[in-house]
Amino acid sequence: MVTPDRPIGIFDSGLGGLTVARAVIDLLPHEDIVYFGDTARCPYGPRPPEKVRSFALEITDLLVAEGVKLVVVACNSAESTAFYEATGRYEVPIVSVIEPGVRAAIAASRSGRIGLIGTEATIASGAYDRVVTATGADVVLESRACPRFVDFVEAGETASEAVLVAAEEYLGPLRESGVDTLILGCTHYPLLSGAIRYVMGEHVVLISSAEATASEVYARLLDLDLLKRDATEGRRRFITSGGEDRFGELGRRFLGPEFDGVEQRPWQLAADRRAAS
Repeated sequence: MVTPDRPIGIFDSGLGGLTVARAVIDLLPHEDIVYFGDTARCPYGPRPPEKVRSFALEITDLLVAEGVKLVVVACNSAESTAFYEATGRYEVPIVSVIEPGVRAAIAASRSGRIGLIGTEATIASGAYDRVVTATGADVVLESRACPRFVDFVEAGETASEAVLVAAEEYLGPLRESGVDTLILGCTHYPLLSGAIRYVMGEHVVLISSAEATASEVYARLLDLDLLKRDATEGRRRFITSGGEDRFGELGRRFLGPEFDGVEQRPWQLAADRRAAS
């Protein structure tokens, strides 16, 4: 039975989902959180959809085994390949990042011309296009894949000349097309928002799904009577499939004082090697 005292599970291909964790902590400071970053296999974007799907379900299995009461798929690539299967596979509710981001973008756009940037897997999946169509909103969505952005963030490189050059290459066509709202369709991308805003201009509204997703988490827990009743500060656990030192260094940089250590789960690496053999 799912109970309010269980933690919230959040996962991403790497560190980008910490933007969602940050928003959840800010909105729900008393909730416990278990975060999994699959840094050993990041980035997911260039991988085949079936491989990304298997990773996402594997990690969700891990979080459910940890006893979470809700899972946030804080990875657009994973959601675009595995979300609907996951919602029917587990007892706990699954929260996405795509739908909250789309709703926020539609509400913010003045002209109905919305840009989307994401990984190759997310853009190729058409997941955002399907959600936009399902809303019935009179908007046009223009998409661009930005494959190097995740690599920059995972390396801790967020304000270099190389980042700005890549941002101009990827975003220039969207700027010229006249979009007035840009969905950051990967949870890594808000960490590059300085370069993105510089290239797009101040008049373009940047939509990070982190805050909208945190609000969705709150609403789901409230509706299911699963909000934690204990008013003490929540506990946070961080797990990585890669190196602890690198994850710890960047986790403290991106999340701040709420990041107080990381655990390694090397079985992820072994499982990947078995699948590849």
